[in-house]
Amino acid sequence: MVQRSALYSRLLALLAVLAAVAFVYTVVRENLPPRLTADWPWKLRLLDFQSATAAVIATVGAALARAQYARAVRPALGYTCRVLAGHAPGGALAWSCHAFNGAQDVAVVTAVGYQVRFTGEPEQPEPSSWSDRDEVVAACVARGLVDRQDLWIDLIGAGRPIPGQGTMFLAWFAERALADIETVLVRVRVVDRVGDVHERVLDLFRGVNRHPAAPDPHPFQLD
Repeated sequence: MVQRSALYSRLLALLAVLAAVAFVYTVVRENLPPRLTADWPWKLRLLDFQSATAAVIATVGAALARAQYARAVRPALGYTCRVLAGHAPGGALAWSCHAFNGAQDVAVVTAVGYQVRFTGEPEQPEPSSWSDRDEVVAACVARGLVDRQDLWIDLIGAGRPIPGQGTMFLAWFAERALADIETVLVRVRVVDRVGDVHERVLDLFRGVNRHPAAPDPHPFQLD
């Protein structure tokens, strides 16, 4: 998780803090002698004891319920890559990659970033910058690869849903692209039903088969 919803998280926490402050103030004021409650600030009556207690219980309960619900709808982002037939032209084998949401609730894409490193380029310890899909395709074309023939990176726009227990196609790479590209990282950001933002960086070339000879088996049905 990279960002919590301000409305449904921080606001509830603020209300719980305010209710706790009001409760402490009420308890202290109720136990002061009458001569002290005639002056400021103790002459100010915020709530009675029952109301202050109810406010604390309600706000803390709401915060706990929100946290429990957020955990229930939190997306479980993962990915799978394998050799498949039918993507590349002429039925050639290709390294095909899908993201999936293993949770029970939908996750909605807010942004997708890419980083590609070609064979012979120095490795970066951390991704320093992220490119959009068109920039990555242009970089591959500049290396002599042919779009839609050697590789295809799907256009994923903001607002695209990943259903619970569902998959989302990312890209495929034919053998020529597999030889020229060292690695491809994809950063997927999604928002869940309660407005929390989650992020996962996918290494599409981890365990890559650069010289595929036959399709890999399917552990589960892909879209």
